Amino acid sequence: MSLTSDEREAIVTFRVQKAKDTFAEAEGIATLSYWNAVINRLYYACFYMTSALLIQNNYSAQTHSGVIRLFGLHFVKTGIISKEAGKLYSKLFELRQTGDYDDLFNLTEDDVKPMIPLAHNFMNELQTLISAQ
Repeated sequence: MSLTSDEREAIVTFRVQKAKDTFAEAEGIATLSYWNAVINRLYYACFYMTSALLIQNNYSAQTHSGVIRLFGLHFVKTGIISKEAGKLYSKLFELRQTGDYDDLFNLTEDDVKPMIPLAHNFMNELQTLISAQ
């Protein structure tokens, strides 16, 4: 399905705001020390921002793995985004999977708290790219 530029802009704007709101949820949940929930919200905040960047650039993915792959292919491998940022996004995905689906395992404050400022920086980097286009 092809989007008009107005439709694409509306979706990008919506996803950027959703990313910011979801990051705020992560910060709020962190005050309660629910670390599995925090990593879930951090991942989704970054997912929404990443998908906004992809949509703005006419890339479409149907799965989370597809978003990771397209982001890596078009933004990390090309040097537009740092390899560290690409690794962080993949790490957030892995931690979210662990926190949501692994039995007999819970993420700890030590696992998750350092990810909060990293995710925030990741989102800012992507939003700068989105705003510049």
